Amino acid sequence: MDDLLQEFLTETNESLERVDAELVRFEQEPNNGQILGNIFRLVHTIKGTCGFLALPRLETLAHAAENLMGKFRDGMPVTTEAVTLILSTIDRIKAILEVIGAEEREPEGDDRDLIGLLATWSQREDLKPQSQPRAEEAERPRPTPGVHAIDEATDSDAPLLEKQTAEKSLADKRSAERSDDERERVASHSIRVNVDTLDHLMTTVSELVLTRNQLLELVRRHEDSDFKVPLQRLSNVTAELQEGVMKTRMQPIGNAWQKLPRIVRDLSAELGKQIELEMTGADTELDRQVLEMVKDPLTHLVRNCADHGIESAAERLAAGKPLRGTIRLTACHEGGHIIIEIADDGRGLNVERIRAKAIEHGFASESEIAAKSEAETCNLIFTPGFSTAAKVTSISGRGVGMDVVRANMEQIGGTVDLKSVPGGGTTFTIKIPLTLAIVSALIVEAGGERFAIPQLSVLELVRASNGGDHRIERLKDTPVLRLRNKLLPLINLKETLQLGGSEADKGFVVVTQVGSQIFGIVVDGVLHTEEIVIKPMSSKLRHIAAFSGTTILGDGTVIMIIDPNGVAQTIGRAMPVARANEIELDDDGTADEDLTPLLVFRAGSQQPKAVLLSLVSRLEEIDCRQIEISDGGHLLQYRDQLMPLLRIDTQTAIKHEGAQPILVFSDNGRSMGLVVDEIVDIVEQRLDIEVASDQPGVLGYAVVKGTATEIVDIGHFLPQAFADWFRWRDGRAAPRSRRVLLVDDSAFFRDLLAPLIKAAGYHVIAVASAARALDTIKSGPPIDIVVTDIEMPEMDGFEFAAALRENPRTSAVPVIALSAMVSADAIERGRGVGFHDFVAKFDRTGLIAAIKEQSGDLHQAA
Repeated sequence: MDDLLQEFLTETNESLERVDAELVRFEQEPNNGQILGNIFRLVHTIKGTCGFLALPRLETLAHAAENLMGKFRDGMPVTTEAVTLILSTIDRIKAILEVIGAEEREPEGDDRDLIGLLATWSQREDLKPQSQPRAEEAERPRPTPGVHAIDEATDSDAPLLEKQTAEKSLADKRSAERSDDERERVASHSIRVNVDTLDHLMTTVSELVLTRNQLLELVRRHEDSDFKVPLQRLSNVTAELQEGVMKTRMQPIGNAWQKLPRIVRDLSAELGKQIELEMTGADTELDRQVLEMVKDPLTHLVRNCADHGIESAAERLAAGKPLRGTIRLTACHEGGHIIIEIADDGRGLNVERIRAKAIEHGFASESEIAAKSEAETCNLIFTPGFSTAAKVTSISGRGVGMDVVRANMEQIGGTVDLKSVPGGGTTFTIKIPLTLAIVSALIVEAGGERFAIPQLSVLELVRASNGGDHRIERLKDTPVLRLRNKLLPLINLKETLQLGGSEADKGFVVVTQVGSQIFGIVVDGVLHTEEIVIKPMSSKLRHIAAFSGTTILGDGTVIMIIDPNGVAQTIGRAMPVARANEIELDDDGTADEDLTPLLVFRAGSQQPKAVLLSLVSRLEEIDCRQIEISDGGHLLQYRDQLMPLLRIDTQTAIKHEGAQPILVFSDNGRSMGLVVDEIVDIVEQRLDIEVASDQPGVLGYAVVKGTATEIVDIGHFLPQAFADWFRWRDGRAAPRSRRVLLVDDSAFFRDLLAPLIKAAGYHVIAVASAARALDTIKSGPPIDIVVTDIEMPEMDGFEFAAALRENPRTSAVPVIALSAMVSADAIERGRGVGFHDFVAKFDRTGLIAAIKEQSGDLHQAA
C-alpha cells in the first residue's frame, strides 16, 4: 500500500474516533464553541485530504456533513436527530475506509440517501438560527460579513461594525496561528512507529534480559570473577533499556474508552433512558497488548450497566432518584496493577431473581443455592449461558458476555469482582497487570521440578511445620493452614500436577490472592525471585489450566509459569476472603469468636507487653540515622509523609545507631510509629484482662502464654501523634455479665473499641454490618446493650435501630449511637427510631459512661 494512503487511513481513523466523542459532548453542551470548532476542523481536514488523494465519495460525504455543522456554527439549534445524522455519516465514512484499507481503492456506490438528508437538514426553515452565531466562541476563523450585510446597517453603525469586524478577524487570525504553532510543536516532538517495530524491539529486549540472567547465574557460581563489575553495569543498562522500551508500549487507557460515549448515547436512545457517562483516569497508562484485551470487556460491562443496571425514568422517579442515570468509569494504578471500576447508580442485582434463574436453568440445585452467600450468588452471572433478562434483545438476553469478560481477564492474569447494593447500583472492579511481557516471579520447587509464580499474585510466604506456629491441618478432608487467627484453604502443587505424593503436614505455603479469593499453594521449596520473560506455551499444553506460559531461567532451563487462576479452578474456586476471615479457631480446632491475635514485644523493661495485632499496620526496622528531631519530638519520613515516633514510657530509649524496631499504626491516611526494644512473638488466644489499670497507656494485665503481660492502650498514644485523634480514660469496672453488641463497618474502630469495652468489664461481640448484627441477635445469646455506628453501607444505624424496635426480642434493648459528628437533627431523628444515647465516635470516655449508664438502667429495671 502507498505510504501516503496508509498515513491518511491512520490519521483519518484517529480523527473520526475523536469526532465521535466530540459530537456526543457537543450534543450535551451545544453552546460550547470550542468543541464545535474542533469538530469542524477535523471534518474539514478529512474533506481536504480526500480531495488531494482523489477520493470523491469520501470528499462528498465529508462536505455534506461539514455544511450541516456550518449551520450549527451559524446558530442553528442542535437537535438529537441532527447529531444522529452526522454520526451516521461518520459510520458510513468508517465503512468506506475499511474497504480502502483492504482493497486500496474507494468502493463503488453512492451516498445520496445520507447526502440528501444532510442537505434537507441544512436547508430547514423551521430551525431559525439563534440571535448570536456560535462562531464567536469557535477556534476556526470566520469570514467577514458580506457587503450587503454592511449596507443594511445604518450609517452611524457602519464604522462601529467595521471596527468590530476587523478586531474579530485579527483575534481569530492570532488564535489560528497559536493553534497551528501548538500543533507543529507537538508534531516536532513525536513520530509514528509501526506496532510491529515496537513488538520486535520488545522481543529483542526480552532476549537480552534472558541473556543477562544467564550471565548473572554464571557470576553467582564464581564469586571472584573479573566480569562481576562490568556485568553489574550491563545489568543496570539492560534494566534501563527494558524500562524505556516498556514506556514506548504504554498507552493511556482512554484510547480504549473513546467509543464508549457514543455507545452510551446510542443505548440511551434505543432504551429510552437518560444515561450520563463519567470517565476519570483516562490518562492512566498500560501496555498496548493489555489495552487491546480489555477493550471488548469494558464495552460489554458498560452496555450491561446501561441495559440491566440503570432503571427507566419512571422507575427512577418512583425511587426518588435523579431522572438521569450515571455510569462511572474510573482507572488508577495500584502497585503493579491497573484497577478499573465500572459503576452505575441503578437498581443493583436482584439476588432472589438470580437464585430462581439458577435453579430454573439447572446451574445449581436448591441446596447448593441455599448454601451460597449473597456475594457468591451474585457471581453466578459470570456462569456461561446465565442471563436474568426476560427476553432476548439486540443488546442482551442470550447469556453470552459476562463469562467472556471474566475469561478474557483471567487470560491476562486479571480478575473481575462485583459488588451490588439493592437500589443503590452495581460496581464491577477489574484488576489487570500493567504488562504481560516481563514480570517478576517467585521460583519454587515441587516434586523435583521448578516453577515460576508471578509475584503480583503473591501476598506472603509461610513455612508450615508440625511443631511451628503455622501448621497444616484438615477440615473435612480439606487441607487448611492456621495463619494467625484465620483458616486458609490450601492447594498442594505437587498433588495438583500429579508429580507424586507429598508430606501432608509440612512445606512452604505461597499465600496467593486472586480477586476476592485467597488461598495457599503448598510447594516443597522456595528458591529465589527473578525477572522472567513470558513465552507462549506449546499448543499441546494449552489445555492445562494450571499454566499460563513458559520461561527460560538464567541457567538455561525451561520452566512452566503457574497461573493462580487456573490452579484454583482445577479443584474448585478457593474460599472467598470474606468467608475465610470469619473462621477463627481455638486451640482445640473449634471456631471461637473470642480468639484474639496479639503482638508481644518488650519496651523499656523485660516485662512483656502486647497490643492487638489487627491494629498494627506494619512492623518496621528503620535505620536510626533516618530519625529526625523537631520541636522536641521524633519524626520519620515514612512513605512520603512525616510520621511521629512515640515511646511507650520514659524508660524506652530511642537508639542512636543501628536498626530501631517500631510498630506502625495507620488509619485514614495517617500513621504513627511506636518505638519498642524487641518484637517477641505473635500469639492468638482469648483476651481476658483480669486486672484493670489506671496507668495512662495501659488497658490492664492479662496472662499471655503463661506470663503476666501488659496490654497497651493504643488509643492513649494516638492523640499524642495527632491532636485531633480521640481521647479516653475510664478504668472502673462494670458487671461482666453484660453483653455488648458492637456494630461498625470499620475494622479499625471495631478493633480499637472492642478491647476498650472489654477492659471496662463487658463481654463484646463485634460485627461488621447491621445485617450481621441482626443475624447474631437472631441466632446468638441475648444482647444487653447495642453500640452502633450510624454511617454504614447497605443498612445505616437509623434503619438498624428501627429494625431492633420492631423485634419483640430486642425492643427494650438500649441502643447507643456512634457518629463522627453529632448534630441536633441527627439526635432528633435518632430519638424517633429509638436511640437511647448519642456519643461522638472519638469520645471514648463518653462511650464507656453511656454504656455504664444504660447498663445501670437495665439492671434497675430487671
